[in-house]
Amino acid sequence: MLERFRPKSFIPFEEVERGLRFVTYDGVAVQIMGTFTGGAFIVAFALLLGANNLTIGLLSALQPLTQILQIPAIYFVERVGFRKLLVVSSLTASRLFCFVLMLIPWLPESQRLTVFIVALSFYYGFGTISGVAWNPWIRDLIPDKRLSGYMAHRLTVLTGIGAILSLIAAFGIDFYRDSFGEINIYSFYFGLAGVAGLISVFFVSRVPEPKLDHNPHLSIIKVILEPIHDRNFRQLLIFLGSWNFAVNFAAPFFTVYMLQRLNLSMTMILAFSVLSQMVNVLFFRLWGRLADHFSYKSVLTETGPLFILTFLMWPLTSFGNWGFIALPALIFIHALSGMSTAGVQLCTGNLAMKLAPRGRATAYLAVNALISGIAATVAPIIGGLMATFFAGEEITLGVSWNSRFFGHEIGFLPITLRGLDFVFIIAFVLGLYSLHRLVTIREEGEIENGVLIEFRTQVRKTLSDISSVEGLRDIFAFPYGRLVDLFNRRQTRRQPAEDRK
Repeated sequence: MLERFRPKSFIPFEEVERGLRFVTYDGVAVQIMGTFTGGAFIVAFALLLGANNLTIGLLSALQPLTQILQIPAIYFVERVGFRKLLVVSSLTASRLFCFVLMLIPWLPESQRLTVFIVALSFYYGFGTISGVAWNPWIRDLIPDKRLSGYMAHRLTVLTGIGAILSLIAAFGIDFYRDSFGEINIYSFYFGLAGVAGLISVFFVSRVPEPKLDHNPHLSIIKVILEPIHDRNFRQLLIFLGSWNFAVNFAAPFFTVYMLQRLNLSMTMILAFSVLSQMVNVLFFRLWGRLADHFSYKSVLTETGPLFILTFLMWPLTSFGNWGFIALPALIFIHALSGMSTAGVQLCTGNLAMKLAPRGRATAYLAVNALISGIAATVAPIIGGLMATFFAGEEITLGVSWNSRFFGHEIGFLPITLRGLDFVFIIAFVLGLYSLHRLVTIREEGEIENGVLIEFRTQVRKTLSDISSVEGLRDIFAFPYGRLVDLFNRRQTRRQPAEDRK
Protein backbone atom coordinates (compact mmCIF):
# COMPACT_ATOMS: atom_id res chain seq x y z
CA MET A 1 0.00 0.00 0.00
CA LEU A 2 2.81 2.39 0.91
CA GLU A 3 4.49 1.68 -2.44
CA ARG A 4 1.62 3.46 -4.19
CA PHE A 5 2.60 6.67 -2.39
CA ARG A 6 6.36 6.38 -2.92
CA PRO A 7 7.92 9.30 -4.88
CA LYS A 8 9.65 8.57 -8.20
CA SER A 9 13.16 9.64 -9.18
CA PHE A 10 12.18 9.66 -12.86
CA ILE A 11 8.71 10.15 -14.36
CA PRO A 12 8.29 9.42 -18.10
CA PHE A 13 6.74 12.12 -20.29
CA GLU A 14 3.58 10.07 -20.87
CA GLU A 15 3.06 9.63 -17.14
CA VAL A 16 3.54 13.35 -16.54
CA GLU A 17 0.90 14.12 -19.18
CA ARG A 18 -1.51 11.63 -17.64
CA GLY A 19 -0.83 13.11 -14.22
CA LEU A 20 -1.62 16.63 -15.44
CA ARG A 21 -4.95 15.38 -16.79
CA PHE A 22 -5.74 14.02 -13.33
CA VAL A 23 -4.75 17.38 -11.84
CA THR A 24 -7.33 19.02 -14.12
CA TYR A 25 -9.98 16.43 -13.19
CA ASP A 26 -9.20 17.05 -9.53
CA GLY A 27 -9.62 20.78 -10.15
CA VAL A 28 -13.09 20.23 -11.61
CA ALA A 29 -14.18 18.23 -8.56
CA VAL A 30 -12.66 20.82 -6.21
CA GLN A 31 -14.42 23.60 -8.12
CA ILE A 32 -17.76 21.87 -7.56
CA MET A 33 -16.97 21.44 -3.88
CA GLY A 34 -15.73 25.02 -3.54
CA THR A 35 -18.82 26.45 -5.19
CA PHE A 36 -21.01 25.00 -2.45
CA THR A 37 -18.65 25.68 0.48
CA GLY A 38 -17.32 29.14 -0.26
CA GLY A 39 -18.09 32.70 -1.20
CA ALA A 40 -21.66 33.89 -1.18
CA PHE A 41 -23.12 30.54 -0.04
CA ILE A 42 -21.12 30.46 3.20
CA VAL A 43 -21.92 34.11 3.97
CA ALA A 44 -25.64 33.69 3.20
CA PHE A 45 -25.83 30.52 5.31
CA ALA A 46 -24.04 32.24 8.19
CA LEU A 47 -26.51 35.14 8.05
CA LEU A 48 -29.37 32.62 8.25
CA LEU A 49 -27.75 31.21 11.39
CA GLY A 50 -27.71 34.68 12.97
CA ALA A 51 -24.17 35.89 12.20
CA ASN A 52 -23.40 39.63 12.43
CA ASN A 53 -20.66 41.64 10.67
CA LEU A 54 -18.03 40.73 13.24
CA THR A 55 -18.93 37.03 12.96
CA ILE A 56 -18.70 37.27 9.15
CA GLY A 57 -15.22 38.72 9.59
CA LEU A 58 -14.25 35.88 11.94
CA LEU A 59 -15.60 33.27 9.50
CA SER A 60 -13.56 34.83 6.70
CA ALA A 61 -10.50 34.64 8.94
CA LEU A 62 -10.89 30.92 9.66
CA GLN A 63 -9.24 29.62 6.51
CA PRO A 64 -6.17 31.88 6.62
CA LEU A 65 -5.92 31.33 10.40
CA THR A 66 -5.32 27.63 9.77
CA GLN A 67 -2.13 28.54 7.87
CA ILE A 68 -0.29 28.15 11.18
CA LEU A 69 -0.65 24.40 10.58
CA GLN A 70 1.87 24.84 7.76
CA ILE A 71 4.71 24.63 10.30
CA PRO A 72 4.20 21.02 11.49
CA ALA A 73 3.29 20.04 7.93
CA ILE A 74 6.64 21.38 6.67
CA TYR A 75 8.35 19.29 9.33
CA PHE A 76 6.55 16.15 8.13
CA VAL A 77 7.35 16.78 4.45
CA GLU A 78 11.01 17.57 5.06
CA ARG A 79 11.57 14.64 7.40
CA VAL A 80 9.55 11.98 5.59
CA GLY A 81 9.36 13.27 2.00
CA PHE A 82 6.07 11.48 1.17
CA ARG A 83 3.97 14.37 -0.12
CA LYS A 84 1.22 12.31 -1.76
CA LEU A 85 0.58 10.38 1.46
CA LEU A 86 0.13 13.62 3.39
CA VAL A 87 -2.10 15.18 0.72
CA VAL A 88 -4.43 12.21 0.31
CA SER A 89 -4.88 11.60 4.05
CA SER A 90 -5.43 15.26 4.97
CA LEU A 91 -7.78 15.92 2.05
CA THR A 92 -9.90 12.91 2.99
CA ALA A 93 -10.23 14.21 6.55
CA SER A 94 -11.07 17.71 5.29
CA ARG A 95 -13.83 16.61 2.91
CA LEU A 96 -15.53 14.46 5.57
CA PHE A 97 -16.41 17.64 7.47
CA CYS A 98 -18.65 18.68 4.56
CA PHE A 99 -21.04 16.01 5.85
CA VAL A 100 -20.94 17.62 9.30
CA LEU A 101 -21.99 20.91 7.68
CA MET A 102 -24.79 18.97 5.98
CA LEU A 103 -26.31 18.05 9.38
CA ILE A 104 -26.40 21.60 10.81
CA PRO A 105 -30.01 22.49 9.78
CA TRP A 106 -31.24 19.58 11.95
CA LEU A 107 -29.40 20.72 15.07
CA PRO A 108 -30.98 22.90 17.80
CA GLU A 109 -30.84 26.56 16.77
CA SER A 110 -28.65 27.49 19.74
CA GLN A 111 -25.92 25.08 18.58
CA ARG A 112 -25.96 25.67 14.83
CA LEU A 113 -23.58 28.63 14.56
CA THR A 114 -21.05 27.09 16.97
CA VAL A 115 -21.01 23.74 15.14
CA PHE A 116 -20.77 25.63 11.83
CA ILE A 117 -17.64 27.50 12.95
CA VAL A 118 -16.00 24.37 14.41
CA ALA A 119 -16.73 22.22 11.34
CA LEU A 120 -15.43 24.93 9.00
CA SER A 121 -12.25 25.20 11.10
CA PHE A 122 -11.48 21.49 10.66
CA TYR A 123 -12.49 21.59 6.99
CA TYR A 124 -10.08 24.47 6.34
CA GLY A 125 -7.40 23.13 8.68
CA PHE A 126 -6.92 19.74 7.03
CA GLY A 127 -7.13 21.46 3.64
CA THR A 128 -4.28 23.77 4.64
CA ILE A 129 -2.11 20.83 5.70
CA SER A 130 -2.59 19.26 2.27
CA GLY A 131 -1.59 22.50 0.55
CA VAL A 132 1.90 22.42 2.10
CA ALA A 133 2.70 19.29 0.14
CA TRP A 134 0.42 19.78 -2.88
CA ASN A 135 1.78 23.13 -4.12
CA PRO A 136 5.49 22.14 -4.28
CA TRP A 137 4.49 18.72 -5.62
CA ILE A 138 2.76 20.38 -8.59
CA ARG A 139 5.62 22.88 -8.86
CA ASP A 140 8.05 19.99 -9.35
CA LEU A 141 5.75 18.08 -11.71
CA ILE A 142 4.94 20.83 -14.25
CA PRO A 143 7.82 21.88 -16.54
CA ASP A 144 8.74 25.57 -16.16
CA LYS A 145 7.91 26.41 -19.78
CA ARG A 146 4.38 25.03 -19.39
CA LEU A 147 3.59 26.43 -15.94
CA SER A 148 1.66 29.60 -16.80
CA GLY A 149 0.04 28.14 -19.94
CA TYR A 150 -1.19 25.01 -18.15
CA MET A 151 -2.42 26.95 -15.10
CA ALA A 152 -4.21 29.51 -17.30
CA HIS A 153 -5.99 26.71 -19.20
CA ARG A 154 -6.89 24.96 -15.95
CA LEU A 155 -8.23 28.16 -14.39
CA THR A 156 -10.27 28.87 -17.53
CA VAL A 157 -11.95 25.46 -17.41
CA LEU A 158 -12.59 25.59 -13.68
CA THR A 159 -13.90 29.15 -13.71
CA GLY A 160 -16.35 28.37 -16.50
CA ILE A 161 -17.68 25.34 -14.61
CA GLY A 162 -17.89 27.31 -11.37
CA ALA A 163 -19.78 30.16 -13.03
CA ILE A 164 -22.48 27.92 -14.50
CA LEU A 165 -22.83 25.86 -11.34
CA SER A 166 -23.04 28.97 -9.12
CA LEU A 167 -25.93 30.38 -11.12
CA ILE A 168 -27.85 27.09 -11.08
CA ALA A 169 -27.27 26.72 -7.32
CA ALA A 170 -28.39 30.30 -6.61
CA PHE A 171 -31.58 29.78 -8.62
CA GLY A 172 -32.15 26.60 -6.59
CA ILE A 173 -31.88 28.54 -3.32
CA ASP A 174 -34.40 31.19 -4.40
CA PHE A 175 -36.82 28.57 -5.77
CA TYR A 176 -36.54 26.36 -2.68
CA ARG A 177 -36.94 29.35 -0.33
CA ASP A 178 -40.16 30.44 -2.01
CA SER A 179 -41.60 26.92 -1.86
CA PHE A 180 -40.24 25.25 1.29
CA GLY A 181 -37.99 27.63 3.27
CA GLU A 182 -34.35 28.38 2.70
CA ILE A 183 -32.06 26.65 5.17
CA ASN A 184 -32.48 22.98 4.20
CA ILE A 185 -31.25 23.51 0.64
CA TYR A 186 -27.81 24.29 2.05
CA SER A 187 -27.72 20.85 3.64
CA PHE A 188 -28.16 19.31 0.20
CA TYR A 189 -25.41 21.51 -1.24
CA PHE A 190 -22.94 20.63 1.53
CA GLY A 191 -23.61 16.93 0.90
CA LEU A 192 -22.85 17.37 -2.81
CA ALA A 193 -19.67 19.22 -1.85
CA GLY A 194 -18.54 16.29 0.29
CA VAL A 195 -19.11 13.78 -2.52
CA ALA A 196 -17.23 15.96 -5.04
CA GLY A 197 -14.41 16.41 -2.53
CA LEU A 198 -13.91 12.68 -2.10
CA ILE A 199 -13.92 12.22 -5.88
CA SER A 200 -11.13 14.78 -6.09
CA VAL A 201 -9.08 12.75 -3.59
CA PHE A 202 -9.31 9.77 -5.95
CA PHE A 203 -7.89 11.84 -8.82
CA VAL A 204 -5.11 13.25 -6.63
CA SER A 205 -4.07 9.72 -5.66
CA ARG A 206 -3.45 8.98 -9.37
CA VAL A 207 -1.02 11.88 -9.90
CA PRO A 208 2.69 10.83 -9.90
CA GLU A 209 4.94 12.47 -7.33
CA PRO A 210 8.51 13.51 -8.22
CA LYS A 211 11.06 12.58 -5.60
CA LEU A 212 11.67 15.41 -3.14
CA ASP A 213 15.23 16.51 -2.42
CA HIS A 214 14.64 16.59 1.33
CA ASN A 215 17.01 16.38 4.28
CA PRO A 216 15.67 14.36 7.23
CA HIS A 217 18.35 15.78 9.52
CA LEU A 218 17.96 19.43 8.57
CA SER A 219 16.74 21.79 11.29
CA ILE A 220 13.14 22.80 10.66
CA ILE A 221 13.99 26.32 11.87
CA LYS A 222 16.64 26.66 9.14
CA VAL A 223 14.20 25.38 6.54
CA ILE A 224 11.60 27.98 7.53
CA LEU A 225 14.12 30.83 7.72
CA GLU A 226 15.64 30.10 4.30
CA PRO A 227 12.94 31.90 2.26
CA ILE A 228 12.96 34.80 4.72
CA HIS A 229 16.74 35.22 4.29
CA ASP A 230 16.27 35.26 0.50
CA ARG A 231 16.05 39.02 -0.08
CA ASN A 232 14.01 38.89 -3.28
CA PHE A 233 11.57 36.31 -1.95
CA ARG A 234 11.23 38.37 1.22
CA GLN A 235 10.05 41.31 -0.92
CA LEU A 236 7.49 38.98 -2.49
CA LEU A 237 6.30 37.96 0.98
CA ILE A 238 5.80 41.61 1.94
CA PHE A 239 3.88 42.32 -1.27
CA LEU A 240 1.61 39.27 -1.06
CA GLY A 241 1.06 39.76 2.67
CA SER A 242 -0.01 43.39 2.22
CA TRP A 243 -2.07 42.50 -0.87
CA ASN A 244 -3.97 39.76 0.96
CA PHE A 245 -4.57 42.11 3.87
CA ALA A 246 -6.09 44.77 1.59
CA VAL A 247 -8.26 42.32 -0.36
CA ASN A 248 -9.54 40.42 2.69
CA PHE A 249 -10.25 43.65 4.53
CA ALA A 250 -13.12 44.31 2.09
CA ALA A 251 -13.98 41.18 0.10
CA PRO A 252 -15.89 39.25 2.82
CA PHE A 253 -18.43 42.08 3.00
CA PHE A 254 -19.37 42.38 -0.67
CA THR A 255 -22.07 39.72 -0.32
CA VAL A 256 -23.27 41.25 2.97
CA TYR A 257 -23.53 44.62 1.21
CA MET A 258 -25.65 43.22 -1.62
CA LEU A 259 -27.88 41.18 0.68
CA GLN A 260 -28.48 43.82 3.35
CA ARG A 261 -27.89 47.24 1.74
CA LEU A 262 -29.20 46.50 -1.76
CA ASN A 263 -31.67 43.72 -0.79
CA LEU A 264 -30.71 41.53 -3.73
CA SER A 265 -31.75 37.89 -4.11
CA MET A 266 -29.19 35.08 -4.17
CA THR A 267 -29.93 34.53 -7.86
CA MET A 268 -29.09 38.17 -8.63
CA ILE A 269 -25.94 38.08 -6.49
CA LEU A 270 -24.67 34.89 -8.11
CA ALA A 271 -25.60 36.26 -11.55
CA PHE A 272 -23.15 39.10 -10.94
CA SER A 273 -20.62 36.55 -9.73
CA VAL A 274 -21.12 34.55 -12.93
CA LEU A 275 -20.60 37.71 -14.98
CA SER A 276 -17.30 38.25 -13.19
CA GLN A 277 -16.25 34.64 -13.72
CA MET A 278 -17.13 34.65 -17.41
CA VAL A 279 -15.02 37.77 -17.91
CA ASN A 280 -12.33 35.82 -16.01
CA VAL A 281 -12.52 33.10 -18.63
CA LEU A 282 -12.11 35.61 -21.46
CA PHE A 283 -9.01 37.17 -19.93
CA PHE A 284 -7.12 34.17 -18.51
CA ARG A 285 -5.68 33.38 -21.93
CA LEU A 286 -4.73 37.00 -22.56
CA TRP A 287 -2.89 37.46 -19.27
CA GLY A 288 -1.36 33.97 -19.46
CA ARG A 289 0.17 34.63 -22.89
CA LEU A 290 1.48 38.03 -21.83
CA ALA A 291 2.97 36.53 -18.67
CA ASP A 292 4.70 33.85 -20.76
CA HIS A 293 6.23 36.42 -23.12
CA PHE A 294 7.09 39.04 -20.51
CA SER A 295 6.69 38.48 -16.76
CA TYR A 296 4.15 37.90 -14.01
CA LYS A 297 5.17 41.19 -12.41
CA SER A 298 4.35 43.11 -15.61
CA VAL A 299 0.84 41.66 -15.70
CA LEU A 300 0.33 42.41 -12.00
CA THR A 301 1.41 46.00 -12.63
CA GLU A 302 -1.53 46.35 -15.02
CA THR A 303 -4.21 44.27 -13.29
CA GLY A 304 -3.57 45.14 -9.63
CA PRO A 305 -4.61 48.83 -9.86
CA LEU A 306 -7.75 47.90 -11.79
CA PHE A 307 -8.82 45.48 -9.08
CA ILE A 308 -8.37 47.82 -6.11
CA LEU A 309 -10.17 50.55 -8.07
CA THR A 310 -13.35 48.48 -7.79
CA PHE A 311 -13.25 48.99 -3.99
CA LEU A 312 -13.97 52.70 -4.51
CA MET A 313 -16.89 51.90 -6.81
CA TRP A 314 -18.97 49.93 -4.31
CA PRO A 315 -20.38 53.01 -2.50
CA LEU A 316 -21.72 54.22 -5.87
CA THR A 317 -24.10 51.25 -6.06
CA SER A 318 -26.32 52.83 -3.39
CA PHE A 319 -26.14 56.29 -4.99
CA GLY A 320 -29.60 57.43 -5.97
CA ASN A 321 -32.31 55.22 -7.41
CA TRP A 322 -31.52 51.48 -7.70
CA GLY A 323 -32.85 51.05 -11.22
CA PHE A 324 -30.76 53.83 -12.73
CA ILE A 325 -27.52 53.77 -10.70
CA ALA A 326 -26.89 50.53 -8.81
CA LEU A 327 -27.54 48.05 -11.62
CA PRO A 328 -25.07 49.51 -14.17
CA ALA A 329 -22.59 50.17 -11.35
CA LEU A 330 -22.71 46.54 -10.21
CA ILE A 331 -22.35 45.27 -13.78
CA PHE A 332 -19.30 47.47 -14.34
CA ILE A 333 -17.73 46.53 -10.98
CA HIS A 334 -18.06 42.80 -11.57
CA ALA A 335 -16.87 43.01 -15.18
CA LEU A 336 -13.80 45.06 -14.20
CA SER A 337 -13.18 42.79 -11.23
CA GLY A 338 -13.37 39.70 -13.45
CA MET A 339 -10.94 41.16 -15.97
CA SER A 340 -8.38 42.21 -13.34
CA THR A 341 -8.62 39.21 -11.02
CA ALA A 342 -7.89 36.91 -13.95
CA GLY A 343 -4.42 38.42 -14.08
CA VAL A 344 -4.01 38.74 -10.32
CA GLN A 345 -5.14 35.18 -9.58
CA LEU A 346 -2.93 33.71 -12.30
CA CYS A 347 0.20 35.72 -11.54
CA THR A 348 0.39 35.93 -7.74
CA GLY A 349 0.49 32.16 -7.27
CA ASN A 350 2.70 31.54 -10.29
CA LEU A 351 5.14 34.29 -9.28
CA ALA A 352 5.64 32.58 -5.91
CA MET A 353 6.18 29.24 -7.67
CA LYS A 354 8.65 30.83 -10.10
CA LEU A 355 10.74 32.48 -7.38
CA ALA A 356 10.77 29.32 -5.22
CA PRO A 357 13.85 27.16 -6.05
CA ARG A 358 12.99 23.87 -7.73
CA GLY A 359 13.48 20.96 -5.32
CA ARG A 360 13.36 23.28 -2.28
CA ALA A 361 9.95 24.82 -2.91
CA THR A 362 8.19 23.28 0.11
CA ALA A 363 9.44 25.78 2.68
CA TYR A 364 9.25 28.74 0.28
CA LEU A 365 5.64 28.15 -0.73
CA ALA A 366 4.61 27.20 2.80
CA VAL A 367 6.10 30.35 4.33
CA ASN A 368 4.44 32.37 1.56
CA ALA A 369 1.08 30.76 2.42
CA LEU A 370 1.72 31.33 6.12
CA ILE A 371 2.52 35.06 5.76
CA SER A 372 -0.40 35.61 3.39
CA GLY A 373 -2.59 33.58 5.72
CA ILE A 374 -1.70 35.69 8.74
CA ALA A 375 -2.55 38.84 6.80
CA ALA A 376 -5.80 37.32 5.53
CA THR A 377 -6.67 36.22 9.08
CA VAL A 378 -6.23 39.60 10.70
CA ALA A 379 -7.75 41.65 7.86
CA PRO A 380 -11.39 40.46 7.92
CA ILE A 381 -11.47 40.59 11.72
CA ILE A 382 -10.30 44.21 11.68
CA GLY A 383 -12.64 44.82 8.73
CA GLY A 384 -15.52 43.40 10.78
CA LEU A 385 -14.62 45.66 13.71
CA MET A 386 -14.46 48.65 11.38
CA ALA A 387 -17.82 47.71 9.87
CA THR A 388 -19.31 47.56 13.36
CA PHE A 389 -17.69 50.88 14.34
CA PHE A 390 -18.87 52.69 11.21
CA ALA A 391 -22.37 51.14 11.31
CA GLY A 392 -23.83 54.31 12.86
CA GLU A 393 -21.61 56.79 11.00
CA GLU A 394 -22.71 58.70 7.91
CA ILE A 395 -21.16 61.36 5.67
CA THR A 396 -23.16 63.12 2.96
CA LEU A 397 -21.38 64.89 0.11
CA GLY A 398 -23.56 67.23 -1.94
CA VAL A 399 -22.97 69.68 -4.80
CA SER A 400 -25.24 72.50 -5.92
CA TRP A 401 -24.88 75.03 -8.75
CA ASN A 402 -26.39 78.49 -8.39
CA SER A 403 -26.64 79.57 -12.03
CA ARG A 404 -27.47 83.02 -13.39
CA PHE A 405 -27.64 81.52 -16.89
CA PHE A 406 -30.39 79.02 -16.02
CA GLY A 407 -31.96 81.39 -13.54
CA HIS A 408 -32.21 78.93 -10.67
CA GLU A 409 -30.17 76.68 -8.41
CA ILE A 410 -29.30 73.22 -9.75
CA GLY A 411 -28.86 70.54 -7.10
CA PHE A 412 -27.05 67.30 -7.77
CA LEU A 413 -28.01 64.10 -6.01
CA PRO A 414 -25.82 63.86 -2.90
CA ILE A 415 -23.51 60.92 -2.23
CA THR A 416 -23.91 59.38 1.21
CA LEU A 417 -21.18 57.22 2.72
CA ARG A 418 -22.13 54.98 5.62
CA GLY A 419 -21.31 51.65 7.22
CA LEU A 420 -19.42 49.33 4.88
CA ASP A 421 -18.62 52.19 2.48
CA PHE A 422 -15.85 53.27 4.84
CA VAL A 423 -14.44 49.72 4.92
CA PHE A 424 -14.15 49.68 1.12
CA ILE A 425 -12.40 53.07 1.04
CA ILE A 426 -9.86 51.97 3.67
CA ALA A 427 -9.22 48.78 1.67
CA PHE A 428 -8.47 50.89 -1.41
CA VAL A 429 -5.80 52.86 0.47
CA LEU A 430 -4.26 49.62 1.76
CA GLY A 431 -4.21 48.27 -1.79
CA LEU A 432 -2.24 51.30 -2.98
CA TYR A 433 0.48 50.54 -0.43
CA SER A 434 0.58 46.90 -1.56
CA LEU A 435 1.14 47.91 -5.18
CA HIS A 436 4.01 50.11 -4.02
CA ARG A 437 5.68 46.98 -2.59
CA LEU A 438 5.35 45.18 -5.94
CA VAL A 439 8.00 47.47 -7.43
CA THR A 440 10.69 46.05 -5.13
CA ILE A 441 10.41 42.48 -6.51
CA ARG A 442 12.89 41.28 -9.13
CA GLU A 443 11.72 38.59 -11.55
CA GLU A 444 13.83 36.77 -14.12
CA GLY A 445 12.78 37.91 -17.58
CA GLU A 446 11.33 41.17 -16.27
CA ILE A 447 10.80 43.54 -19.18
CA GLU A 448 12.53 46.85 -19.74
CA ASN A 449 10.75 50.18 -19.70
CA GLY A 450 10.61 50.50 -23.49
CA VAL A 451 9.00 47.12 -23.93
CA LEU A 452 6.69 47.83 -20.99
CA ILE A 453 5.33 50.85 -22.85
CA GLU A 454 4.63 48.65 -25.88
CA PHE A 455 3.10 46.02 -23.59
CA ARG A 456 0.69 48.58 -22.15
CA THR A 457 -0.13 50.01 -25.57
CA GLN A 458 -1.07 46.60 -26.94
CA VAL A 459 -3.08 45.68 -23.84
CA ARG A 460 -5.06 48.91 -23.90
CA LYS A 461 -5.65 48.67 -27.63
CA THR A 462 -7.05 45.16 -27.17
CA LEU A 463 -9.25 46.23 -24.25
CA SER A 464 -10.63 49.18 -26.21
CA ASP A 465 -11.69 46.84 -29.02
CA ILE A 466 -13.69 44.53 -26.74
CA SER A 467 -16.78 46.76 -26.96
CA SER A 468 -17.39 45.54 -30.51
CA VAL A 469 -18.43 42.10 -31.70
CA GLU A 470 -15.22 41.89 -33.70
CA GLY A 471 -13.29 42.83 -30.58
CA LEU A 472 -14.82 40.00 -28.59
CA ARG A 473 -13.65 37.60 -31.28
CA ASP A 474 -10.20 39.18 -31.42
CA ILE A 475 -9.55 38.71 -27.73
CA PHE A 476 -8.90 35.07 -28.56
CA ALA A 477 -6.50 36.17 -31.29
CA PHE A 478 -4.67 38.90 -29.40
CA PRO A 479 -2.00 40.60 -31.59
CA TYR A 480 0.97 38.89 -30.04
CA GLY A 481 3.14 39.24 -33.12
CA ARG A 482 4.55 42.63 -32.21
CA LEU A 483 5.01 41.62 -28.57
CA VAL A 484 6.73 38.37 -29.51
CA ASP A 485 9.07 40.23 -31.89
CA LEU A 486 10.01 42.60 -29.08
CA PHE A 487 10.48 39.69 -26.72
CA ASN A 488 12.72 37.84 -29.19
CA ARG A 489 14.83 40.91 -29.85
CA ARG A 490 15.26 41.40 -26.12
CA GLN A 491 16.35 37.78 -25.72
CA THR A 492 18.76 38.15 -28.65
CA ARG A 493 20.36 41.20 -27.09
CA ARG A 494 20.94 39.25 -23.90
CA GLN A 495 22.68 36.33 -25.61
CA PRO A 496 26.50 36.36 -25.84
CA ALA A 497 27.83 37.19 -29.27
CA GLU A 498 29.25 33.71 -29.84
CA ASP A 499 25.85 32.14 -29.13
CA ARG A 500 24.26 34.12 -31.93
CA LYS A 501 26.77 32.99 -34.56
